[in-house]
Formats: sequence, structure tokens, C-alpha cells
Amino acid sequence: MTNFTIHTIESAPEAGKPLLETSLKNNGRIPGLHGTMADAPPLLAAYNFAHQQFMATSMTDEEKTVVWQTINVENNCHYCVPAHTGIAKMMKIDDAITDALRDETPLPTAKLEALRTFTLAMVRDRGFVAEADTQAFLDAGFTETNILEIILGAAQKLMSNYTNHFAKTPVDQVFQKFAWEKKTAVAAE
Repeated sequence: MTNFTIHTIESAPEAGKPLLETSLKNNGRIPGLHGTMADAPPLLAAYNFAHQQFMATSMTDEEKTVVWQTINVENNCHYCVPAHTGIAKMMKIDDAITDALRDETPLPTAKLEALRTFTLAMVRDRGFVAEADTQAFLDAGFTETNILEIILGAAQKLMSNYTNHFAKTPVDQVFQKFAWEKKTAVAAE
């Protein structure tokens, strides 16, 4: 059984302290994910860098949200789905988009649905996406650059989702109101 530590600035390894200080400065608090990752400072540094780089992509905030939440939901991340629900609200993303992502129901536009479909294919097929699926994504108005940007978003989410799976990171108080559980398919009668 694992028992991961959620570090404070005081308890973190020396190389993790400045990372948590930055997290506190940027967020007004230390997210549990960051406190957990601080036990391996290179992981937290890589996660922060991947996040900054994904934020700098050509995708809109709606598109970034679709990539993040599609992966969070697919990976059944109890921590990241509520966190990204709150982040989506801060980014002023329409609740209809957030709800559709959380509930795995159709998104409000065909283009966003194409992005979710392609992102799911990339994750499920581990990058071996069928040519027809790739072409459908491009035909929806996306580019080869967007494919590379989704790879970046997936790398960021792999770090956070897997950390939360192992650590069972408690959802931060600020995001607890957005608690989430993956809906299970109703068995055919």
C-alpha cells in the first residue's frame, strides 16, 4: 500500500521548495497535486513546464479544456476532473461544454466534438490513430500542429492523472463542489 506525502514548502525536498513557493504565488495556495509531485521535484518541474507550454499553444481556451477534460475523464481522474471544472469556470468556458465533457455527452459544436473524438483516439490507441480518424480531425478544421499540441496536452495529463491514481490525492477544498465520478454504463436488460 502506498502512502504518498502531500508536501508543504517546509516539508518538501530542497529542490521542491522553490517549485511550491511558485505554486503558492501563482495559485494563492498549493494544490494537492503539486504538493504530491514535490516529492520528485523533476516531475513537478516537468509538469509545470508542460502546462506552461500547453497554455502557449494555438488552441483556444475551449479547445484546451476539451483536450484536458477528455483525457481526465477517459483516465477516470477523481482529482483532475473537478480541478479542471473549476479551471474551466475561471477561464469562462460555457458550462454546456464542461457538462458534456464530464458526462461524456455530445459537445455543443461539431468541431469540439471532433477534437474530443480525436483526443480519445490518440489516448486509447496510444498514438496509432487510424488515417481515416486523423483525416476527419483535419477535415473538421484542425491542423497537423494541433495534433502535436494534443500530444503535449496528453503528456501533461499523463503526469497528473497517474500521480493522482497512485497517490489518491484528495480533491482540493476549492474544487470539492465539483466532485465527479465516472458514470458507468447501464447494463442491457
